[in-house]
Amino acid sequence: MVHYMRLNHGPFMLIKSKQKSIEMRLNDDKRQKLKVGDQIEFTDESTNEKIIVQVVNLHRFSSFEELYNIFDKLKLGYQSGEVASPADMEQYYSKDEMQKFGVVGIEINLL
Repeated sequence: MVHYMRLNHGPFMLIKSKQKSIEMRLNDDKRQKLKVGDQIEFTDESTNEKIIVQVVNLHRFSSFEELYNIFDKLKLGYQSGEVASPADMEQYYSKDEMQKFGVVGIEINLL
């Protein structure tokens, strides 16, 4: 199955260059449909360029804090000199949404 998601330009380019291998999302109804082996077509919101990745694993957590504690920040799309903070995800999702749905780390391979 193919799923469709939009991405900001920065994370899109990191996935495209294989520097980011975990996409972090709210585990809402749309993400709950993901299965290992599915494909995701990501569209860059700035350029409308598309890439396709395959889901190789799904890591579900109750919070982004738990997710950040498990994965290396480079896999999450941070640079080596950057501070990785779960609070960064609050620009995308409210605390209420996070509590309601939990979160998922979508482990991917670029096709």
